[in-house]
Amino acid sequence: MPTPEQIDSIHRFHYVEKWSLRKIASHLKLNRRTVAKFLSTPAPPPVTRPRPSKLDPFKAAIAELLQQDPKAQAPVIAQRLQPLGYQGGQTILKDHLRAVRDRTPKRAYVRVESAPGERFEIDWGHFDSLNYEGDQRKLYAFSLVECHSRKMYVEFTHSQCFETFVRCHVHAFQTLGGIGRELAYDNLTTAVAEHDGNLVRFNPRFLAFAREFGFYPRACHVAAPWEKGKVERGGIGYVRQNFWPLRTFADLGDVNHQVRHWLQDIANQRIHHETRERPDDRFRPDCLRPLPVIVPDYRDSAEALVHKDLRLQFDGNRYCVPHRFVGRRLIVKANSYTVSIYHRCEEIVEYPRCWRRGQTLGADRFERVLAEDRPAAQRSRTQQRLIALLGEEFESYLQGLAQTDRSLPRHITELLRLVHEYGPESVTAAVAKAQAAGAYGADYIANILRQMSSPRDVQPPLRLKNPALNELATDPLSLLAYDAFILNAGKDRS
Repeated sequence: MPTPEQIDSIHRFHYVEKWSLRKIASHLKLNRRTVAKFLSTPAPPPVTRPRPSKLDPFKAAIAELLQQDPKAQAPVIAQRLQPLGYQGGQTILKDHLRAVRDRTPKRAYVRVESAPGERFEIDWGHFDSLNYEGDQRKLYAFSLVECHSRKMYVEFTHSQCFETFVRCHVHAFQTLGGIGRELAYDNLTTAVAEHDGNLVRFNPRFLAFAREFGFYPRACHVAAPWEKGKVERGGIGYVRQNFWPLRTFADLGDVNHQVRHWLQDIANQRIHHETRERPDDRFRPDCLRPLPVIVPDYRDSAEALVHKDLRLQFDGNRYCVPHRFVGRRLIVKANSYTVSIYHRCEEIVEYPRCWRRGQTLGADRFERVLAEDRPAAQRSRTQQRLIALLGEEFESYLQGLAQTDRSLPRHITELLRLVHEYGPESVTAAVAKAQAAGAYGADYIANILRQMSSPRDVQPPLRLKNPALNELATDPLSLLAYDAFILNAGKDRS
């Protein structure tokens, strides 16, 4: 290895003095190949020795972990390596994973374009949450793309349950005007129950829905999102990129109102970068299959017990119903905007959907009705029978009887016996006479009825010898007041 001074002499002798390689080698006592080498490479690269890395003893273990999960991240792998003695940081681990993954060949696939009306692609996406005065509700987006035209349908929901999933399908079919022959899904639990290789077992309820609407469901393979790339890039991804940023929303209705305008004015009017056409212009609704004549009811459904306070529980809130349903189980059906309560097939009441929690709806309305019916509810069955037989006017006589110190149940029972003995019409007439005289009690009514049932014979007037006495007239007296006096006097003696 020449010294730095010898390297300088080689360049000076060759380029300045114009010496030949043989002369330079002879003068400096070097090999001619060494002289030629340093003429072509004036500054040789520094000799570096490979430094051992803390990661070297663990690369085999890392390879095994990546075989189990190729997408495992550096923090997770570091947790698995620490029990094995790894004391390095995550930076060198991330660099190693990046280098390993860069050497992994990328998978290629053949892109297939669908005919008009041939294929719809469906997926869900999670979009943060909405705040309802402190109550947070998660927000999801349902996306459907008609593959030939790239025409989109998007609907936001607060749930990913099966009923919501199916309702979004129905709304999309109604908006597009028909159904595609084939619908492609990722491994959504609402559609796919099990997936093992090419074997797929769909959710039975979802299969019933597919048969009812006449389409063929197809599930993508596990970890193969390219099989429905139009949704991943053109549906949910496009919504995240073009619709979601820089917007504010009041509630679920506001989100869906804005996304409908976005679909109409922007998403389905843009020039698509692959088809070079507008989705609305390329869309062929005549190629779609028709919807069923009768669309089934796919609202959220639950059974709820009506408690004594007129309330039943649904989705974190309390909904009130009429008091006649207390103790019964009613059916609650809800969509994104309404909550309807049914008794058998009859709709009792409908409320707007409340997305807050801990709220009570309809209390003022049905508690007021209960308060109005409460006097009738407090009557005994005997009172109700008497009022039904004698008319509503009898209620005022009962109120007068209640203000006395007499036994109300005993007199009511006796009055009912008098009705059976004399008939409602006679008792009604007797009650009117007793109330006019201020006589409250079954005994007064019985005395009047006996007088009415056995009237005295009319006697001719007594003629006196003095004609002047026969012309005298006396003031009329009420025998009812006399009877009341006699009856009260008898009670005092007893």
